[in-house]
Amino acid sequence: MESPIVTSTTVAHPEQKPLTVLALAPFLLITFAIAWTILALYIFLPAPMSEVFGTLSGHHPLFFLAVYAPAIAAGIIVARCSGPGGFRRYLSRSLLWRCSPGWWSFLIIGIPLIFVAGSWWKGNLFSDPFPFSSWQALLVGMLLATIKGPVEEFGWRGLALPLLQRTFPPIVAGLILGVIWGLWHLPAFMLSTTQQSDWSFAPFFVGCIALSIIVTPLFNASRGSILLPAIFHMSVMNPVLPDAQPYDTYLLIVVAALVVWFNRTTMFTRHGSVTEVIPPLQREVKR
Repeated sequence: MESPIVTSTTVAHPEQKPLTVLALAPFLLITFAIAWTILALYIFLPAPMSEVFGTLSGHHPLFFLAVYAPAIAAGIIVARCSGPGGFRRYLSRSLLWRCSPGWWSFLIIGIPLIFVAGSWWKGNLFSDPFPFSSWQALLVGMLLATIKGPVEEFGWRGLALPLLQRTFPPIVAGLILGVIWGLWHLPAFMLSTTQQSDWSFAPFFVGCIALSIIVTPLFNASRGSILLPAIFHMSVMNPVLPDAQPYDTYLLIVVAALVVWFNRTTMFTRHGSVTEVIPPLQREVKR
């Protein structure tokens, strides 16, 4: 008796609603509403907000809520469209880790070298003191850097980028998302209690666009991983790396141009772009 041949096929979830590019509108509305409302209240009503909730800082729960806004927005939209099953499949993209050794080398070695080179260019590579006074402070700083900014990627690359790539080639989708990403941070530069208040917005904005372009082919090469863009995000925000502003931005622009050149066969065409937010179900079929 012959054993049945088992193959897999993708099937749509019966409860899943179409998640179209129109979902970008509510995603951006929720993302900006959460973050900008919190920061605007502290900008225009600093005394009452500080009296009730305390002074806003990078470690304040409300600041975390603002940072998590893209992830919250994406989670609401995905859960509404696909239910618990689809939401779990969406989260499963945070476990995708396979990528070429070249990309892993860039994440682990290349990004730190960019900031070291930028700091050397700036002239403070050997003069700036180490930002942590103890190993305990270092571990806390690394933990906060891991659970803060990288969580944004559940929204930016988890939902926005694949939807944009349904309409635009990766180079254009990356540019559009970089502009949105940069503008979303703007209110933080207006508060003296945030880290961003010590930075210039223009280089930061250009840097967001460069970073968005760099991470786009990484996202596609990893078949829609949320994990690898999160690691990328963590790498560029690593508190251990030396202060290289604005020279890190100059170098990131060069790196972005090189990344586009080396990935030119995929960056200017939608062929091979990841456009799925919710991976389809796999069902075994016996023949």
